[in-house]
Amino acid sequence: MGQQEVSQFTMSRAKIASTIGYYGAFIALGITVAALGPTLPGLAAHTRTGLAAISVLFTARSLGYLVGSFQGGRLYDRLPGHPVLTTVLLLMAAMLASIPFAPELWVLVAVVLILGVAEGMVEVGSNTLLLWIHRANAAPFVNALHFFFGVGAFLGPIVAAQSLSLTDDTVYSYWVFALLALPVAGWLIRLPSPQKVVSENAPSARREPVWIALVAGFFFLYAGVEHSFGGWIYTYATTMNPGTETTAAYLASAFWGAITVGRLLAILLAVRIQLHRMVWASLAGCLLCTGVFLLFPGSVWAVWLASAGLGLGLASIVPTTLAYVGRQMGITGRATGWFFVGLGSGAMTIPWLIGQLFEQVGPRAMVVTILVELLLALGLFFLMTRYATRPLRSQA
Repeated sequence: MGQQEVSQFTMSRAKIASTIGYYGAFIALGITVAALGPTLPGLAAHTRTGLAAISVLFTARSLGYLVGSFQGGRLYDRLPGHPVLTTVLLLMAAMLASIPFAPELWVLVAVVLILGVAEGMVEVGSNTLLLWIHRANAAPFVNALHFFFGVGAFLGPIVAAQSLSLTDDTVYSYWVFALLALPVAGWLIRLPSPQKVVSENAPSARREPVWIALVAGFFFLYAGVEHSFGGWIYTYATTMNPGTETTAAYLASAFWGAITVGRLLAILLAVRIQLHRMVWASLAGCLLCTGVFLLFPGSVWAVWLASAGLGLGLASIVPTTLAYVGRQMGITGRATGWFFVGLGSGAMTIPWLIGQLFEQVGPRAMVVTILVELLLALGLFFLMTRYATRPLRSQA
């Protein structure tokens, strides 16, 4: 084996090992994100507060996530990626391990705020570094990355439930979550960091500010749809009374489960279908399911179709769009940071807006809002595809 072949073999092994590390980071991230809800009553008991007061943790985490996404993107552009990602994984582990020791609500809020910063940096870093490694072939790998987030989100509540059965307290599960992040940090720190890829398409790279605005807006709308439906479907179902409360809980599970299954299927589809066509098909499927939901609001089958169909449709939109944009302009940490600021902002604001409309207008306001968001997202993606093919000289 010649020297060049040895070098390529070593590089290939490093790519595989790094990809595994990013998947491990996303499992840890999914576990951490999904754990807050099931442990909320235990955290309230530890800090001697009520559920209304402890809910401020969601806001603290969201604000931290926005800061971490924005600042983290700049760090990955300026510093070697693996040391940065390792550091924030260790920071995440330290904050998780500190949660059971927080004696007062304000201390817990500070810890969760810092935890949110670390989570934002882990999400931006894993996506950016994976795109830098696999470049034009990144689509199936990015879909797999987000699938592993779903795996972690599935495991988090299970670990919390086991903690409750063993110790009569869910809060001690945070020590387990902290320990799970440590092997991933140890794995990544040994590997060489990928080289920053500004663009494989230089003319499109000069359009980065417009790309960032379009994609961030698109992700804002996407996050609004995902978190609004996932957060309000239980309340919608019980208010409209298409079934029992147990059925309503199963609807939420069907939605999140369909997202995880959809991301698994997208790994295979991303190597066979053009990326922009995958996004078009996903948006069309989401619109179809939402339209049926709106036309038959009290129908059990329509609610089930919307829950499963919307989950499948939404599943691959973010990873596939990231891969598509990466091919058009390349990906910088700064750009990815802004993309996830859009995601975080949508997740924080649109579900709140629906909550206001839910009481004033009624439960159907949720479906109408989601439909409007999907139509706007369709328009933004149309602009993105048109902008991708627009001659550079016409922008002078």
